[in-house]
Amino acid sequence: MSVNDPAAIMNASSHATPFHKILVANRGEIALRVMRSARALGLRTVAVYSTADAGARHVLEADQAVCIGEPLPVHSYLRIDAIVEAARRTGADAVHPGYGFLAENAAFARACRDAGLVFVGPSPEAIAAMGHKAGAKALMRRAGVPCIPGYQGEDQTEARLAEEAARIGFPVMIKATAGGGGRGMRLAASAAEFAELLRSARSEAQSAFGDAGVILERAIADPRHIEIQVFADRHGHAIHLGERDCSVQRRHQKLIEEAPSPAVTPALRERMGAAAVAAVQAIGYEGAGTLEFLLDGEGSFYFMEMNTRLQVEHPVTEAVTGLDLVALQLRVAAGEPLPLAQEDVRFSGHAIEVRLCAEDPARGFMPQSGAVALWRMPAPLLRVEDALRPGAQVPPFYDSMIAKLVAHGATRDEARRKLMCGLEDAAALGVATNQRFLHRCLAHPVFAAGGATTAFVGRHLDELLAEEAGARERAVALGAVLLHGSARSPLAHRLPVSQRLEIDGHTWRVDLVPGRGSRFEARVGGRTVAVEIAETGEHHARFTCDGVFEHADFHRDGTTLLLHYRGQALRIEDRTLAPALRRGEEGGDGRLRASTNGRVVAVLAEVGQQVRAGQPIVTLEAMKMEHVHAAPVAGRLAALHVQVGEQVDARRVVAEIEAADAAAAPPG
Repeated sequence: MSVNDPAAIMNASSHATPFHKILVANRGEIALRVMRSARALGLRTVAVYSTADAGARHVLEADQAVCIGEPLPVHSYLRIDAIVEAARRTGADAVHPGYGFLAENAAFARACRDAGLVFVGPSPEAIAAMGHKAGAKALMRRAGVPCIPGYQGEDQTEARLAEEAARIGFPVMIKATAGGGGRGMRLAASAAEFAELLRSARSEAQSAFGDAGVILERAIADPRHIEIQVFADRHGHAIHLGERDCSVQRRHQKLIEEAPSPAVTPALRERMGAAAVAAVQAIGYEGAGTLEFLLDGEGSFYFMEMNTRLQVEHPVTEAVTGLDLVALQLRVAAGEPLPLAQEDVRFSGHAIEVRLCAEDPARGFMPQSGAVALWRMPAPLLRVEDALRPGAQVPPFYDSMIAKLVAHGATRDEARRKLMCGLEDAAALGVATNQRFLHRCLAHPVFAAGGATTAFVGRHLDELLAEEAGARERAVALGAVLLHGSARSPLAHRLPVSQRLEIDGHTWRVDLVPGRGSRFEARVGGRTVAVEIAETGEHHARFTCDGVFEHADFHRDGTTLLLHYRGQALRIEDRTLAPALRRGEEGGDGRLRASTNGRVVAVLAEVGQQVRAGQPIVTLEAMKMEHVHAAPVAGRLAALHVQVGEQVDARRVVAEIEAADAAAAPPG
């Protein structure tokens, strides 16, 4: 069957395909989301899981669950044979792929069809047609969908690509043909840097996708990332459900999505929607899909790619349309016609979603993993999609997103305010997140005015990472009181106590002076902060700080205090009795520590080798990203404590370097 023959694709699946039990070939919040709609339709559910997810909520809440293997060395959620076998063992007759993993894998859709399973998604032929960037753009041009000027030819020689880049005009975007998620993507600002960036993009594309092919596109200055949600059934009906604005991104990955877009007028929505519907009709598409476009400042839009699956950000569309998109997917997969026509689609209010991720924005959005000590989300103020609970593990093997928070309001500003309040109230302790960063994005005047483009985070990063004056001193003072205030001796309750507290690698000296009752003065950072405790529970405290009555959440584990205060989560370590690091800073002792839980994928130096400060030593892979760990000091590599393929925990010492000045010092 030709992937370019819509009639052939349609005829291949024109009969009804009812089912009664659905296996969700995914994990976490999307698995729970699919199960919720499936149960509402009277369907039984089956979960699959890796050994790393044995105690996960999606496993516990499914009717049945099957383990499909270890997370490494072969990614268990990518094991097509194991997933199909799990469906056979449990009697499932349909498979929902969620998003990510196998959701856009034509071989998986084909394997399900060959096994007699209903695949909740488009046909393998349609997935293949849109999964290759160059081929997809050719299809879209034939369907009359505007595409970014560029080059998608088969001649991949460096000379031809350089020639085409010059024809297109710089700046030029280099994109992996089979890419996604920002991998294999480079922006070449001039001909002088094109060759080097091309080689880099090809290398990354080959490593990530097994395909070094690239396409070239004209780089559009400060565009908005706009996507159109589409639905089509096997009876020839197709509709769109409006747009989502996904412009706020980091590393070409979305952080904030909203519907409708503040930049899209009703007339533009109609044009973009018509183009998206024409695109899916051109390939005989079935199910949910998303057409992604770049929108320039003059109102011209250009096709980028199509996601042949449900999107992470689908809840904002559900909020403004009142539709259950997963239920629509299930009904269409069973052969039912779409229950509404284009003229039946109605939009109400505004919705904004943020992706709460286990990552550290201050360290280049480094992914984090570990145990969740305290987890309290702000429902019912917001719609929250998550799969965590206190004590749950955030593994290092999967995507860093751990929750989605969605606000709906009559106006954009109402939705924005609700979301800001919800982010301030959410307590997520134990693993570093981007919670505060998201709040600052929503509060930024450019975003508040609806002016954010894909350049927003990069352009305003310093502002988004900046702290309110005095905020850290107040948090340190409160942390000192919660760590030490309850341990005072009645015989010495008036004596000052000096502490050394560490937050984010920075050491703070605190002189805590107890006062009458539960009052304290904390001298920190040249300031004196007055704290009076009114009430403390297991994880909650009410207190007065500099005359303002407030509350905070916390979790204490020995000398570690996890604190959620004024919308920010902090990890405060009591280092009072610990020896100070040489040179007074992290890494000054020559010990290179893992920044996150992860797997060692490369060792870049040998024991005995002389290394310079900043020289790469070890590369870890965590949450689908590679992280190079460099020498903290110059000197001789005295020891390596890891090897390729080994899994390491955050903070573990992976290498030791004998500093150059220490090596030169005379013995004794």
